[in-house]
Amino acid sequence: MALRNIREIGDDILYKKAKEVKEITEKTRELIDDMLETMYEADGVGLAAPQVGVLKRIAVIDVTAEQDSPIVLVNPEIIHTEGEQRGSEGCLSVPGKAGIVTRPNVVRVRAFDENMQEFEIEGEELLARALIHEIEHLDGQLYVDKVEGELVDVGEEEE
Repeated sequence: MALRNIREIGDDILYKKAKEVKEITEKTRELIDDMLETMYEADGVGLAAPQVGVLKRIAVIDVTAEQDSPIVLVNPEIIHTEGEQRGSEGCLSVPGKAGIVTRPNVVRVRAFDENMQEFEIEGEELLARALIHEIEHLDGQLYVDKVEGELVDVGEEEE
């Protein structure tokens, strides 16, 4: 496993649509492991492959503090949303900033795991927000385009 550099806002790769994964290779497994290590090291709750410079439809998420139950999403697609939540959102590719974003409160996603086994996952609140945020990265979208008002320095929110 190795830490990868997280691409930051302004990097062209963050605005490109990632390509579907056809098969899981040893290189793909290494990418997933590296993404998890990079996400945990950066204290993030999610990371998409384009954020580490790879245009593949892969994202990892862990909204727990334990770092023992990561979710690996290969070729994820949102199949259902409901409700609404409004809250502060940040991104490892937009360091030190956050903004208010309205998202669905519940989301159901169909994806494949690291063994190309299809599954569905339903998330509420933070998990729903993370699922949508990471899938948008795979489509070349950043949360900053959905921010209501201005981005703020992360420290400002708590004052």
